[in-house]
Amino acid sequence: MTTSASVPTGSESAITAGDTVTDRLVEANARYADAFADPGMDARPVLHVAVVACMDARLDLHAALGLELGDCHTIRNAGGVVTDDVIRSLTISQRKLGTRSVVLIHHTGCGLESLTEDFRNELEAEVGQRPAWAVESFRDVDQDVRQSMQRVRTSPFVPHTDDVRGFVFDVKTGLLREVDPVS
Repeated sequence: MTTSASVPTGSESAITAGDTVTDRLVEANARYADAFADPGMDARPVLHVAVVACMDARLDLHAALGLELGDCHTIRNAGGVVTDDVIRSLTISQRKLGTRSVVLIHHTGCGLESLTEDFRNELEAEVGQRPAWAVESFRDVDQDVRQSMQRVRTSPFVPHTDDVRGFVFDVKTGLLREVDPVS
């Protein structure tokens, strides 16, 4: 599978020796900006929803969920797990920018399923400093979705928790499967 950023569209975007991926992205942005028109939106999502998902490059959330620019807030990290920083973002999203619903999306074949907290030990041995953050690895994707839903629902900072739902995205079929929060 290729993307528009990975395949040059014409001679003006041909990559010369020494160009980096970042150079390619900056060149793509220049082409984008040439045709850009301010859509006249503000930061408040039209659908009043925040989507928390894994950063996995195989997840095209807007396409998978039928979303358009301006529809949602998107919060992504490794595993799509609800960490303190995700709670921070959800709190701002709800309290200052009007979202009311939270959709959590993990996926099949996640890299966090093959890591352990030993990764932190390895980093400490390599760089001489232990990371302050947890890896948040997991073995059971459904259980991790449940844990993430629970973290959102019990946060004292997130005021709107009546519409918090969790899903697993199947990277082979593109389908979402909803996770029962109490199983």
